Amino acid sequence: MKPIRWIAFLILVVTAGPAPAAEPLTVMLDWFVNPDHAPLLIAQDKGFFAGRGLDVNLVAPSNPNDPPKLVAAGKADLAVSYQPQLYLFADQGLPVVRIATLVATPLNCLVALADGPVKTLADIKGRTIGYSIGGFETVLLSTMLATAGLKPEDVTLVSVQFALSQSLLSGKVQAVIGAFRNFELNQLAIEGRPARAFFVEEHGVPAYDELIVIAHRDKLADKRLRPFIEAIEQGVQYLVNHPQESWQTIVKTRKDLDNELNRRAFADTLPRLSLLLGALDDARYRRFGEFCKQKEMIKTLPPLERLAVELP
Repeated sequence: MKPIRWIAFLILVVTAGPAPAAEPLTVMLDWFVNPDHAPLLIAQDKGFFAGRGLDVNLVAPSNPNDPPKLVAAGKADLAVSYQPQLYLFADQGLPVVRIATLVATPLNCLVALADGPVKTLADIKGRTIGYSIGGFETVLLSTMLATAGLKPEDVTLVSVQFALSQSLLSGKVQAVIGAFRNFELNQLAIEGRPARAFFVEEHGVPAYDELIVIAHRDKLADKRLRPFIEAIEQGVQYLVNHPQESWQTIVKTRKDLDNELNRRAFADTLPRLSLLLGALDDARYRRFGEFCKQKEMIKTLPPLERLAVELP
């Protein structure tokens, strides 16, 4: 080997060394894996996390109430949550803050069977309404009723847990609040009972982000966070550009998602994904916070920077 080539070879051997280990990052999901998590799933499956030096572990919780608490306690790095819950977390003293948005529109809606008696919001009067979780859902319902000149006492509320579609199909209730427009509407259509949806943002409720990513307020300088956001932004771009390929990629290793309901939900979720996941609309967040305070969901409204941030 010629001297110059030999020197170059030695430099290569000395400087190459082993590749740096990927940084582990734990992300608690809000629920079992589903199409709402598509940006995260694609970022993982297409190597967008790995390409930025991250080894991301997506964990489905045994209890959907746990993820924010785990982040607050330092037992998880990030969690998928909901913008409306942010204000409740602040009221409870949890030191968590929104750093990114996955689904940029509300998914929540009031749903009734299309062939049932409820054709307009005014038709809700005197009916029985099912709900899965009290608090925010009942605030949504009372706000929507007011736009039709109705009061909460004009309806009967019944807890149906998470059996929203089943309670409608059985005739136990005439409408449900808390249904997700990308899931329950498709589920009912598959059952041969198409539904009518009343969208919260069209009936008095300020628009909000449905799914967000939250971090610990004291750990925003963590160098893993910006690469994480960049990876899921790349995931959304891939989803938008290659929807069919994306779906095949997701179900290749998640056979339980490969069914008609999830296929429809995936298609309905795509146009609702945030294209600028890390960007923050200050005015929108303040507006929704004021709504929560007005509806007495929270006692005090903290400064925005304690609730949501846009990372540099």
